[in-house]
Amino acid sequence: MTKLLYIGTHGTDDATKATFPFLMAKGALDAGHEAGIILMGEAAPLIKDDIAAQVHGIGVPPLTEILDELNSKGIRITV
Repeated sequence: MTKLLYIGTHGTDDATKATFPFLMAKGALDAGHEAGIILMGEAAPLIKDDIAAQVHGIGVPPLTEILDELNSKGIRITV
C-alpha cells in the first residue's frame, strides 16, 4: 500500500482547484492506498463546514460531498 499526501493551497477564489486535493485523496483511497491532506494558506478555511458548503468547482462534485466520503473513511486532514 502506498502512502500519499496531498497539499491544498487554493481556497474559495478558485473552487475547482480547491477541490483537487480532496478529489485526488478520494481516488487514492478508492484504489486501496493510504492518503492524507494538508491545507495551507488560502485552503485552510476549507476545513470549516460553512465555507466548504460554498465550494463547487466546474466538472467536479461539491466539496461537501467529497468531504463526507473522506470523513467516513477516516482520512486525516491537517491545517
